[in-house]
Order: sequence, then C-alpha cells, then structure tokens
Amino acid sequence: VKHDIHHIILDIREEFGNFVIDNFVDEYLAGRTPNPCVLCNTHIKWEALLKRADMLDCEFIATGHYANLNLNKQNSRYYVSKGKDQNKDQSYVLWGLAQKNLARTRFPMGKYHKSEIKQMALDMGYEELVKKSESYEICFVPDNDYRSFLKHKVDGLEDRVNGGNFVLTDGTVVGKHRGYPFYTIGQRKGLEIALGEPVFVVEIKPDTNTVVLGRKEELEKNGMWVRNINLQKYDSINSEMEAITKIRYKDQGTFSHIIQEEQKVKVIFNSKVNAIAPGQSAVFYEGEDLIGGGWIESSFEIENS
Repeated sequence: VKHDIHHIILDIREEFGNFVIDNFVDEYLAGRTPNPCVLCNTHIKWEALLKRADMLDCEFIATGHYANLNLNKQNSRYYVSKGKDQNKDQSYVLWGLAQKNLARTRFPMGKYHKSEIKQMALDMGYEELVKKSESYEICFVPDNDYRSFLKHKVDGLEDRVNGGNFVLTDGTVVGKHRGYPFYTIGQRKGLEIALGEPVFVVEIKPDTNTVVLGRKEELEKNGMWVRNINLQKYDSINSEMEAITKIRYKDQGTFSHIIQEEQKVKVIFNSKVNAIAPGQSAVFYEGEDLIGGGWIESSFEIENS
C-alpha cells in the first residue's frame, strides 16, 4: 500500500543508550527499580525527535500513544489525559513531558479503541501489521531477562554482589542471596529460600548488599515521598490536594492526598497500597486528567490516629 508520504529513518541509538540504558543499569545498582519507558518518552520520543523536527522545519510531532492532549484555559497549560481505550491508556508514561514539548504534540490514537485502529489498518490493506503480536517487554532487554542484561553490561557484577544476606525486618539473617541488584520490591518467586511461610522482598539495601524479606502485610504502606516532580495541568500544588495516584503502569490507582514540599511531593493514601518500589513512577490524576508525576523515593507508614 502506498500513500506517497515522505519517510525518513533517523539514527538516535547514541542518545537512547546514554539516557535510557545507562540509567536503567544505574538504577538497579542503586537498589531501585527503573522505569525506562518514562525516560524514553521524555528524552527520546520527544526531546530527540523534536530536535530532528526542527531540522526538518516541522511544527508538530505525532505519536502512537493512546492518550489525549488538552489545554487548561485558566492557566494556558497543556496536559495529558487518559486515552479512550482504558485498557491501552499510556498516560502513565507521559508525566515527564515539558510544556514546550506538549505544545507541539498530537495524539491521533487517543480518541479510538485499539480494535478500531486495527480495523482501519485492515481496511487499508495492512493485514500483516494487524496480526503482529504485541510486546510488553523492555525493548532493549533480550528475553526480558534484566538480570542477564545487567551481568553483561557491568563487568564482574556477579562476583561482586553474590553472597549478601537475606534478613527479616527485625534484622535476623536467614540466608544468602545472589546479589541485591537481581531483586525487586514485592518479589516472591525465585528467592530460593524456604521459611515455612510466603515471604516477599520488602526493602533493598545496596550499601550493605542486603535484601530484606517480610510478610505480605509488611509490603503495604500508606505514604510515600516522590522526587523530581513534573506538573502538567497546574503549575503548582498550592495546598493539600485530592488525587488518584498510580504507582505502576497496570495499577488502577488509589485515592490519596498530595502535598507539594519544594521539589518533592508527599503522598498520603486513603488506603494501604502494595509494594511501593523506589525508582518507579508515581503519577497523579484528577479524574482522567494528569496532574503530574515523579520518581518514587521512599515509602512510609502513618499510624491511624
């Protein structure tokens, strides 16, 4: 099928490697769980692409994200809102986009369900594309095996971190592990340790190569700190604000109160949430609209008064 559209392929592998892959490795080495899709969207699919758009004298860029773009007329700020297809909504990974970049963005998919897009493609003769299976894996990690990827990228990593302690939340040493970067908050499978009851990774301490294990309820917290905030719908959060906060892509979101304190946001959840992982994105919504987001720094527990 030919549409007579001028088509240019650009090589931005170097920028991708610097921003996304290096950060991915650094985050695991810092004991956090990275969110590469957010960095990729912020620094590659927008910043790097808009640089090329300027070179080609293009005013706008369009992406295939299932999301919508709006303008808050009261403060002239652009913000993302959820796509019509709630199962495919990608607003969560777009919290990092700056105003100047949103102003030049178009989301043609946002008003459609994916099934409608597939039908359009079929009607236009793109049968092979429609049959193509979807990938939910990290694009640069072969077979979605991030542990092998880290070992390949960091010389001597395995020898350096192997044999650290598994400890319980009270500090009791209960076994040895393969190295702190190879575990994630909330992990239960693959721990290779039997304690007579299900245990989960509840904390990772890179400084001492320690992985803390606990029961499921020890993973549940009702507060967290979020750093490196980028706001979209509003330029600031002036006082305590109600929001729905998502802590991972497939999270349905939890009602919460958010309080901005300089470049951080304190989040108090209305009910406990499971497995808050430092390094992941926290994204704040007002209904369907994206208030903003940031990187999860730490979680904490507030006792009910």
